[in-house]
Amino acid sequence: MTATPAQTERPQTDVDRIAERYFDAAVDLSPINATSLGVPGRDDELDDLSPAGNAAVAALRQATLAELATATAVDDVDRVTIAAMSERLGLAQERYAAGLDEMALNVIASPLQSVRDVFDLMPQQTEENWRVFAARLSRIPAALQGYQESLALARERGQVSSSRQVTACAEQSRALTDDDGYFAKVVADATVGGAPIDGELRDRLARSAEEASAAYREIADFLESDLLPHAPAEDACGRSRYELESRYFLGAAVDLEETYSWGQQEVADLRAQMEQIADGLEAGASVERGVEILNADETYQLHGTDALKAWMQQRADEVISNLADVHFDIPEPVRTIECRIAPTQTGGIYYTGPSDDFSRPGRMWWSVPKGNTEFGTWNELTTVYHEGVPGHHLQVAQTVYRSGLLNKWRRLEAWTSGHGEGWALYAERLMAELGYMDDPGNRMGWLGGQSLRAARVVIDIGVHCGFDAPDEVGGGAWTYDKAWTYLTRYGFMDEKVLHFELDRYLGWPGQAPSYKIGERLWLSLRDEVKQREGDAFDLKAFHRRALDIGGVGLDTLRAAVLGEI
Repeated sequence: MTATPAQTERPQTDVDRIAERYFDAAVDLSPINATSLGVPGRDDELDDLSPAGNAAVAALRQATLAELATATAVDDVDRVTIAAMSERLGLAQERYAAGLDEMALNVIASPLQSVRDVFDLMPQQTEENWRVFAARLSRIPAALQGYQESLALARERGQVSSSRQVTACAEQSRALTDDDGYFAKVVADATVGGAPIDGELRDRLARSAEEASAAYREIADFLESDLLPHAPAEDACGRSRYELESRYFLGAAVDLEETYSWGQQEVADLRAQMEQIADGLEAGASVERGVEILNADETYQLHGTDALKAWMQQRADEVISNLADVHFDIPEPVRTIECRIAPTQTGGIYYTGPSDDFSRPGRMWWSVPKGNTEFGTWNELTTVYHEGVPGHHLQVAQTVYRSGLLNKWRRLEAWTSGHGEGWALYAERLMAELGYMDDPGNRMGWLGGQSLRAARVVIDIGVHCGFDAPDEVGGGAWTYDKAWTYLTRYGFMDEKVLHFELDRYLGWPGQAPSYKIGERLWLSLRDEVKQREGDAFDLKAFHRRALDIGGVGLDTLRAAVLGEI
């Protein structure tokens, strides 16, 4: 067994105590987040999603910001904690003051989804597990009622998500309650030791599931009857809100006009590289023809979700074995990742981190759209690197492991999309640099993924900020049809997935570009450190130093790595 990098022990400071008090109070206010972070004791509860619940969270943030403003740092770790928490909590307060917490409704990351998604992280092995599961299911009606109150308050303020998001969320809610939807399946599939649960426990689970189903039917009715008539047809959120959302998701302010132009150039450059690969597959072939060739190549094909899951696990384990102690310090607990097929069917691929004690491992989830049974590995290998190692799993789990160095907030809760998703795209690029994408199909898949992420930058910024669309889709004001044409031209994925992707960009402004912009800032930081250190630059040491800082905003990351905090 390879030696695990030694933990750095550091005495707890007053700043650490502020951070940990905040962390404990925050997870106390959010049982959903407690489960997500692996904090035990609240798995039978759900959040207060009402305006009063949002106000309590905001009050905690404000009190913590006041403590941080007068705190004295004793070392660099403290200085980073103060900078990171002040930036993260301060931006969250700006979003709250703007009314964005109450109006939150979109197809991927709003309370409507988090109330259901948390159940995927709950253990389901014993009868006691199922009792806790049923108890939390029974809390869904109250949670969604509080959420309706928040949406109604936002409506009174004139803040309602676009009609596209409202309609799609109502459809999502009804899908959960179908005869073959989530709540019916969770009861039908409930087992202990391979045998179906029965008796009083099964009755309790069935009652709770039906109560949950009724609550989701009710909120679907509310969305359609009470919210939809007030929902704007316009998808764009507007420049002012977008600037705030972009800063929140990046932890940095960027020049949106310059970034919009850069995104279009990235799309063109990636297209040119893909054209070269397509020509190598068949002389004169277009990119689209190259994709057809690869999709028809049995070498890259998987049949069924069981084969997909096994392939994911094999590739994830393989790269951990190959990279550990060579390009990364990977602690022993981090060398375990679990790959799963998600119980939902939205088309998303995502990662959930380990619990603090690693009793629940980090997991890579693949939410396969209904009816999809055939998968092309050429298009998916890069995603395994993105979600696993050296992507999210290494990034998140390694930070969780640093209990001797970082406080709980830094290790478990600090997260910035531009940092996290930017690192994951950087990780994909690193695998290409290390030769893992030399196979023409796998390289085409990586470039295709990069192309999608670059296209997101263009669509997201262009639509929400009201910039002129590229000439290739007609110029002038963006429309849904222009965005769809652009996305399908540069995003080489199943149409069901792309439809969901576009709805996501339109309903969650600023998040989708954080991947590619985050990668750009990570690469810029690496180049700056290389230039400073010259021949002494060591890539493995750079990775360790940067990842040990945790998921802070990108401006904070840069300053911390360069010793400017």
